[in-house]
Amino acid sequence: MVEPGSHTKKFQKELNAGTSSLVLLSVLSRSDEPMYGYQIAKMLEESGPEIPMMKQGTLYPVLRSLEENGLLESTVEPSVSGPPRRYYKITKEGRAALEEWTDLWKQTKKFVDSILKG
Repeated sequence: MVEPGSHTKKFQKELNAGTSSLVLLSVLSRSDEPMYGYQIAKMLEESGPEIPMMKQGTLYPVLRSLEENGLLESTVEPSVSGPPRRYYKITKEGRAALEEWTDLWKQTKKFVDSILKG
């Protein structure tokens, strides 16, 4: 695999910044149970290991931001094998935002695809 150039890395970082919240809300909306950060990171990694969209270091700030904005809520529970874990679940407001953001994503994707195709 060719190492991405600095322009590609910058573009990828900016693209990820805009899609991370959408991806995390989507993941949590499909889960029947609250999920903790490492669990979410592993699931994302397994979904597309050849395209690392989100490193664990960027995952937690996005989760915190979503919670601060009322789109997620969390609880801290003790862990038998280490420090306590923070479990996240999507809120009613988060589900509404996910629906709106999904529509915006589809419109944006359609527009970009049409421009790229010429």
